[in-house]
Amino acid sequence: MKTPRLFIVIPCYNEQEVLPITAPLFRQKLLDLAAAGKITEDSRVLFVNDGSRDRTWEIIRMLAKDDEHYIGISQSRNRGHQNAVLAGLMEARDKCDITISIDCDGQDDINAMDKMVDAYLDGCEVVYGVRSSRETDTFFKRFTAEGFYKFLAMMGAEVVFNHADYRLISARVLKEFANFKEVNLYLRGMVPLVGFKSTSVSYSRAERIAGESHYPLKKMLALAVDGVTSLSVKPLRMIFGLGLIIAAVSFIFCIWALITALCGKAVAGWASMTCIICFVSGVQLICLGIIAEYIGKIYMETKQRPRYIISERTWEEEQ
Repeated sequence: MKTPRLFIVIPCYNEQEVLPITAPLFRQKLLDLAAAGKITEDSRVLFVNDGSRDRTWEIIRMLAKDDEHYIGISQSRNRGHQNAVLAGLMEARDKCDITISIDCDGQDDINAMDKMVDAYLDGCEVVYGVRSSRETDTFFKRFTAEGFYKFLAMMGAEVVFNHADYRLISARVLKEFANFKEVNLYLRGMVPLVGFKSTSVSYSRAERIAGESHYPLKKMLALAVDGVTSLSVKPLRMIFGLGLIIAAVSFIFCIWALITALCGKAVAGWASMTCIICFVSGVQLICLGIIAEYIGKIYMETKQRPRYIISERTWEEEQ
């Protein structure tokens, strides 16, 4: 196998505080891998500016101007983390042999890249970075995150437990992945659908080097909803099953009410009736909400809007 050209794809959103710290680390990792003969010397660090409102894009442009190992693209507006990662991967697929996507905050161990490249050289087309522990997370985040992965597995979605978006993907896989046209992205579940030989490497996640997290609870919940609704229709089947159960119970109560009335023992009671009505109404609203979420996804998919729009590229400025 020939020595591969690597692009490290790094989504950035308002990272002016952490970018000057982590950018040299990514560059040094490229140099170390190239010195070890594992990648070519013309490998690159590709930053994806996701419509940042601070000096992130200005810093990326300065890095690219000062060192050829840095290149960058900028989206026309903020489109979200998943779209930013996709934009970088699609931009890199025809320019390299392998990509490694990783966040900019320095939490993911960049030394795991060595094992990822080794796995690729051994024949794996996809290598997932899997967290060995969540000691740096709060109890709430650890409990909800691990519970979510288990819930996805229960829903029938094919996901890698404790894997985020730190992964190696070969250009061969990316060319096939380009055929996936979903607007509602959940890359952690979509990449396994492509197939090809894959493996995992474990690593320990550290604290964020600088700045604040741009993934609050609201965004994490939205990503969780996208994960379930994009990968599984089991919630819809669960609604059908729940409807059958409620219908069966209601039928039994109807028979009981009829027998009670015929025996002349009917007793007027608003409390029991109110409880039944409220319960059934609540279940109906929940079911309608789930169905509406799927319909909303269908609505967005039918529009076929672009998932990202690249407005600037650093190498175009040099021409």
